Amino acid sequence: MSDRNVSQWLLGNNRYAGAVAKEPAVNWRNCKTISVTGGKGGVGKTSVSIKVAKLLAEAGNKVLLIDCDYNLSNTHIKLGLPLSNNIYSFVVKQVPFEECLYKDGNFHLLSGCNGDVELFSNGLDLDKIVINILIEQERNYDYIVLDCPAGIAQENLTINAYTDYRFVVITPDKSSITDSYALMKILKTKYGVNENHLIINKVSSVAQYQRMVKIISDTVDSYLQCRLHILGNIFKNDQAIDLFDSILLSAEKNSLDDNFRKVVGRFTEELEATGEIRNDYCAKPVGSEQNVHHVIS
Repeated sequence: MSDRNVSQWLLGNNRYAGAVAKEPAVNWRNCKTISVTGGKGGVGKTSVSIKVAKLLAEAGNKVLLIDCDYNLSNTHIKLGLPLSNNIYSFVVKQVPFEECLYKDGNFHLLSGCNGDVELFSNGLDLDKIVINILIEQERNYDYIVLDCPAGIAQENLTINAYTDYRFVVITPDKSSITDSYALMKILKTKYGVNENHLIINKVSSVAQYQRMVKIISDTVDSYLQCRLHILGNIFKNDQAIDLFDSILLSAEKNSLDDNFRKVVGRFTEELEATGEIRNDYCAKPVGSEQNVHHVIS
């Protein structure tokens, strides 16, 4: 795919470029594309991506999760899956797309791979590959969730600018906050993206969550004039990673599951309120943290 085509798709399909788009966007099944992103690694983007996709699928939506960290993938590891056909198989070996997916009911996964020398040496343009997949698959899904790499690499910025919604994941760590602000700033100044959703992960208390909401929302409002939707928080869990993942993906109800249901419920309630969906996943928000304003404009 040429750079010119990517540019045209960005203009034609991303709602922030609507004022200059020459052709209307094509939305085959009213599919919503979500990039789970952040400025810093290690903040929990993959766990958030998997759980959000799983909950949306549980509610009856057909969901595709794409691991965009294509050569340092760990979605399949967290899900306990063998590494078989993946994005490398699809792009390089030209295996049919359907054969590259792991399917569990309404939940489909296109995983990345790990340390593939040929893929690394080929210098593939991830943004063009992912946008191609989105264009071709939007008609087949209700939601496509992208587990994006951290940071402000050009291909990552392009993917984030293309999607309908960005779930920016941050933690109380200062570098996470500053790096995510930098990501939102570049997306605003370079791509005109003026709306993001925020998930605050690894929070120790409601008070800490409220302080973080105030800090980042005030900063974004003062310096970027962006609309920031606060989806909520995920409380810190001190379990070992392997045990954390088993709790995260357990079919049994637990506090971690409750946190994520409130986050996803808040997002789908927002879509329902704006008329973008009728009834998908809608959970009643509960808990004392609801006193915080969840939309900052």
